Amino acid sequence: MTSRVLTNLLQVATVLLLSPLVRGILDRLEERVQSKRGPSVWQPYRDLWKLFHKDEVVSEHSSWIFRVAPYVIFVTPIFVALLIPVLTAYPLAFAFMGDMLGGGFVLALGGFFATLAAVDTGNPYGPMGASRTRMVGFLAEPVFMIVFFTVSFVAGSTIPYIVQQRWVRPLPTFFEPAHVLLMMAFIMLILAEAGRIPVDNPSGHFELAMIDESKGLEYSGRAAALVKWGGAMKFFVLLVIFLNVLVTPWGLATTQAPAQVLLAVPLVLLKILAFLLLLVVIESSLAKLRLFRITEFLGAAFVTATVAMITRVF
Repeated sequence: MTSRVLTNLLQVATVLLLSPLVRGILDRLEERVQSKRGPSVWQPYRDLWKLFHKDEVVSEHSSWIFRVAPYVIFVTPIFVALLIPVLTAYPLAFAFMGDMLGGGFVLALGGFFATLAAVDTGNPYGPMGASRTRMVGFLAEPVFMIVFFTVSFVAGSTIPYIVQQRWVRPLPTFFEPAHVLLMMAFIMLILAEAGRIPVDNPSGHFELAMIDESKGLEYSGRAAALVKWGGAMKFFVLLVIFLNVLVTPWGLATTQAPAQVLLAVPLVLLKILAFLLLLVVIESSLAKLRLFRITEFLGAAFVTATVAMITRVF
């Protein structure tokens, strides 16, 4: 039991420490594709260090929600990291505290508090971005549920570790229509939840066009660092769920040997790097959608997930 708790803590440390690196690698790759020099892959760590050492300014018109929201945004991905197979293929101490649907609701809780905080200060751009964020979330959450329902039909469970063990399949069945459609729907979901192109442009800082970035406009200092770090961890957790549970459930530790658990860290990073290359291709091939077209994009994701479920059932 003690070793499993320690391994759980190692999983949390992996999400905490490597999520800024993943964000830095993605930004660097996108800049290189655009023939720009771009920032270093370590730039997110420098930004966090700088923000943690700056003074924090809080509006006198804000309530307790504005002060609590950064901590909720920061903690929710950590809680989900206790439930999913980040480094191990066997269940850990907190594996059965919640299923995949519960983890999705926990991540949505962080987004809900971020939206409330954006409205709380009365900044004209915060509520505008918050309303857009809620629109995206309102359309994305049904896709989450349909994807997890489809997974439950395949694995007979929605517990991530059980799904991961039962999802290991021969290569020919990997390309079954239901599996391919499910992966397509989840990729579209990652683009929407992480604020990536074509739903949102994370590198854009024009207030009228912001969606995800607008939620943190009023934050500074430590609160801004927690919001940015929490966003990076949420993106990392979504990638881990997609890669370790649904697509490539290999390379994880199968025993409690410390060497095997530590070996899983570079293997997981390698899988994430391969997916980041795919993500860069997708974002470099598309332009940001107009606001009214986002509903079509997420509607297509919902239809794709529904067709995957129907294909699997019938």
